[in-house]
Amino acid sequence: MNVLYLLSLALIIFIFAYRTYGNFISRRLGLDADRPTPAVEKNDGVDYVPTRLPVLFAHHYSAIAGAGPIIGPTLGILYGIGPVWLWIVFGGIFFGAVHDFTALFASVREKGSSMAEIARKALGDSGFLMFITFTGIMLVLVTSAFLSLTGISLTSIWPTDKLGLAPGQILLHTRLVNGQEMGVIGGIASTSVVIITLAAPLLGYLIFKKNLRTSISFMLAALVCFISIYAGFKFPVSMPSFTWMIILSIYVLFASGLPVWMILQPRDFINVQILYAGMAAILFGIVVAGIKGVKVGMPLMNLAEGSRNMGPVWPMLFIIIACGAISGFHALVAGGTSSKQLAKESQAKTIGFGGMLLESLLAILVVLVVASSLKLDDYMKITWPTEGAGNPILAFSLAVGHLMNSAFGLSVALGSIIGILMVEGFVVTTLDAAVRLNRYIIEELWRRIFKKQPNILKNYWFNSGIAVVAMFILAVTNGYRLIWPIFGASNQLLAALTLIAVTAWLNLAGKRSWFTLIPAVIMVVTTIASLLYSLIVEYIPKANVILSVTDIILLVLSIGVVLQTVRKSILTSRAGEAAANSL
Repeated sequence: MNVLYLLSLALIIFIFAYRTYGNFISRRLGLDADRPTPAVEKNDGVDYVPTRLPVLFAHHYSAIAGAGPIIGPTLGILYGIGPVWLWIVFGGIFFGAVHDFTALFASVREKGSSMAEIARKALGDSGFLMFITFTGIMLVLVTSAFLSLTGISLTSIWPTDKLGLAPGQILLHTRLVNGQEMGVIGGIASTSVVIITLAAPLLGYLIFKKNLRTSISFMLAALVCFISIYAGFKFPVSMPSFTWMIILSIYVLFASGLPVWMILQPRDFINVQILYAGMAAILFGIVVAGIKGVKVGMPLMNLAEGSRNMGPVWPMLFIIIACGAISGFHALVAGGTSSKQLAKESQAKTIGFGGMLLESLLAILVVLVVASSLKLDDYMKITWPTEGAGNPILAFSLAVGHLMNSAFGLSVALGSIIGILMVEGFVVTTLDAAVRLNRYIIEELWRRIFKKQPNILKNYWFNSGIAVVAMFILAVTNGYRLIWPIFGASNQLLAALTLIAVTAWLNLAGKRSWFTLIPAVIMVVTTIASLLYSLIVEYIPKANVILSVTDIILLVLSIGVVLQTVRKSILTSRAGEAAANSL
């Protein structure tokens, strides 16, 4: 099948869904452009900051996207193109976009409250404690998975002959591995990440303190991107994976406590230029390649091979693709940072619904570029090696390289650099945002547990330290291939619990909620099944105590939230009947 057919169909469906289903959800929620948002009412210059739509969209999109919609589809494509494409397109619309939009709206209406606080209002104190504990565990899982993947990908190398480079070339730095010349790909991204991070505070100062025009801000961000990439070719940073994990852990410990305008927002704004450019290049490349007759080379259905490596297509496919279709992490971003920066309530549809559909489009681009431009043997060798953890980021990057080569004649090496740069900055962004969010969660938990908190529990370093140390220990003791399934399950289950909380919140507000209830029920059943599968088939037989205990805790907490929701619904229904009978 020509690669252009699958892309065109997905684009048409996404645009149609945004203009129809997105408007339908907007009307049901009752968006009000004249209603002051928390950012306007509280404007404290640190967390609550009214932000221009392009800048906020850049922050929100880069925070929710991260590496998830690239890694998940790259892994999931082993099941075949058909089931992956269907889940991303229709899951992204009816599950993910609804989840993100409604979570953002609820947080805005609740003065920028987190989803845990919204759960407390809708489900009571016990529901809140279960929800917030679950959320904290999920954030540790997501950060540990991405920390592990970052350490692997920043050290990526690949044979120069497979990159289309002749002996003696000067484009890439090389090293010999078992007598074979290998091109250093990850080092370029490493340098780029360092330079972008160092430049972020200056750009943040100009945008938020000197009110620099948006058009000039875009040009400056693009210039920083160019300089960082050029420097990466000239001076690639090469360090062992473990060293990178230590450096990144120390970095997020400090960065997660700085004002959002200083690091988080401006770095996202810079990084998103690379992501926008990369997505445009891939989109255009697929169009040109499709016109040239390039077809999808991987199987349409490959359930047996997928099941052998990852487990049965249901429920495992739906949690392996942890982002791109639906992600509970998005609700944490929406309630943690984006709702505190939204200048107008009417922009919630663009940020929530539109941001998710753009992420789904990115996931579709990943599926199509890998399926059309990477040989199955290379894909299996890189992503699912018989020994070692595998490197899905490298698989995606090489696929981009081959696509750029077939579409535009660009060297495979240069195209691969485009691919890896698309990922790396956003892995760091996700780590920063997730640790910051986990600090919020931990602080919120202490406030609820202790009427009078000990001073240490109010300390930023203590609370951020808990999040960072837990992330580092889990990443070091378990590779991403072990963490990814339980991260995916917890992530999707958090999305289900968010939809449950939003459903209860909408009911309290007297609004219809079937569009959140249906995906909530489906995701609860699917994710609990995946947790049971991983526990019984993977963790217990392999005597993995840490992940077994984590799996069991997640199961208990999720079932507890569901039972609390049912209990609250019954009590609310009885109260309504009693009120009606008294009239």
